[in-house]
Amino acid sequence: MTLQRKEPQLLPLAAYSDWALLLLRLLVAAIFAASGWADLARPADRSQSIGASKAFTIFLGAAEFAGALSLASGFLIQFAAIGLILIMLGAIGKKVFTWKTGFWGKGSQGWHYDLLLLLINLVFLTTNGGKYVVGSLPLH
Repeated sequence: MTLQRKEPQLLPLAAYSDWALLLLRLLVAAIFAASGWADLARPADRSQSIGASKAFTIFLGAAEFAGALSLASGFLIQFAAIGLILIMLGAIGKKVFTWKTGFWGKGSQGWHYDLLLLLINLVFLTTNGGKYVVGSLPLH
């Protein structure tokens, strides 16, 4: 079943959707790289702040950093998106069930940000990140 768009577009920008996906991937990669690096650089401090073991914090940091590299390069995007979705589900679960944080939280410490990152990674999972990925670029 195909849905037909009935209303005219304000601007015919669909041709640039792959560029938009690339820019979104780079932004999300920067966010996860910074978070992963923080976990890897200071695992003892980070483990206390998130209520996890030092070993798990190192694993989490490595997974976030690897996911960021994957999103930025366009290599194995769907695997990275699945992993980052699972990380975000864990973060949301921790905030909702353990810390009893509301959607917005206090001082913007709610789980709205985590949900946004989860949904963006769902877009990457379903679109494979667009056409600007490793393997689609000419190497000649």
